[in-house]
Amino acid sequence: MLVIVITVLILELFLFNSIKKYYYKSIEEILSNQVSFSAEYYSRYFSSNRLEDIILDDVDVFWHQTTAQVQILDFNGNILMDSIGAVHLTDTIKTKDVVNALQGKIGTWIGNVEYDTEPVIAVSHPLMADGEIVGVLRFISSLRETNRIIKNIYKMFILIGIAVVTISGVVSLFLANTIVQPLKEVTQVAEKMADGQLKARSVKRFDDEIGKLSDTLNYMAEELIRKEQLKNDFISSISHELRTPLTSIKGWAVTLKSDELNRDLLMDGLDIIEKESDRLSDMVEDLLDFSRLISGRITVEKDEMNIVESIELISKQLRPRAKDKDIQFNVIYETDLPNIIADENRIKQVLINLLDNAFKFTQEGGTVTLNVYTHEDNLIMQVIDNGPGISEEDMPYIKEKFYKGKNSKSHTGLGLSICDEIVKLHGGTMEIKSKLGEGTSVTVSLPLRGVSKQ
Repeated sequence: MLVIVITVLILELFLFNSIKKYYYKSIEEILSNQVSFSAEYYSRYFSSNRLEDIILDDVDVFWHQTTAQVQILDFNGNILMDSIGAVHLTDTIKTKDVVNALQGKIGTWIGNVEYDTEPVIAVSHPLMADGEIVGVLRFISSLRETNRIIKNIYKMFILIGIAVVTISGVVSLFLANTIVQPLKEVTQVAEKMADGQLKARSVKRFDDEIGKLSDTLNYMAEELIRKEQLKNDFISSISHELRTPLTSIKGWAVTLKSDELNRDLLMDGLDIIEKESDRLSDMVEDLLDFSRLISGRITVEKDEMNIVESIELISKQLRPRAKDKDIQFNVIYETDLPNIIADENRIKQVLINLLDNAFKFTQEGGTVTLNVYTHEDNLIMQVIDNGPGISEEDMPYIKEKFYKGKNSKSHTGLGLSICDEIVKLHGGTMEIKSKLGEGTSVTVSLPLRGVSKQ
């Protein structure tokens, strides 16, 4: 409203000034034409006579072309004649128009006089005889009627300005309410969400910027609820996962304390304690990696890495597990794979984690394949299984932290998110493709920049 009012005021002042100048200029032009004609008439037909004689004998020649007040002045500015007798003869006039006329130019003056309550406009023209200035012819017109017309126009423009401000104000209030009210509602919903009321939702009124903000706020609330649920599920799951090996370890520790203990029972107990301790160690390692990932402290120590040796080592390490589950484990790689610049331990961690997932989800008699090759400027590592696959519902979230899916056998739900972060730190990408009932394929692509041939 302030902008509108200021704009209207500036436009009104500009129009007022323009209108006043236009009307005053019109009167000035009319008087100038009339006084020029009369002065020219005098110079042509009466310049041989004295100015005083003309005033006495043929003074009407000066005002028969105009209805304005006519004054004749001598070359000193003294009044010789006034058509309405409003001033004393021999009075001297030194206004700007007279001064200009005495210098041989047409002069104009606007000001106040004693005999009129309204301003007047005066136009003076030099009277020439034989190339010399012998006097001044001055036409004077009151601005009373002109000012009355200008004032009426001013009033009309003021009314128009008030109407414009009023209409603009109503429209502005309406438009402002379409922005302010939704913003108030969005703010109130945001305050509720900040207070923990995540089920509060913002109502979208229009498909504009505020509507997009409302959609974003609602989406954020949904994501917060989902993240909160994931966190709660993670806490519940990790508590259960930690309790199970601890219960086994404690149970066998109590059993091994008994007096009646043979060697076979001792070996079985120690074997179970070792395996459960390994499970606990793996979970703790995942949690530590996750902590480093969240805090941005997960680092890679890159060096030249023989990828072939790493693949063969991982193959030997996991074949017994594949044999125990009756899973066909295929390892396919090019024999001339180049060395890469990477953190060997972290790359092994990625491959072991991906293969571990594949073994978990592949039924007995199934197949797990590790395929490593080069494509353009990248090293490609694929882990393919023919397990149950991942549902379309789970696919968008499968790499998120804590997400375990409906039928996941993961201990923490952190493995894939940690793998993805490690791959990104190496400048690569990790892509997961899956179809329910047909299996899953995980493709890791690492850049070959700065590598060397074996």
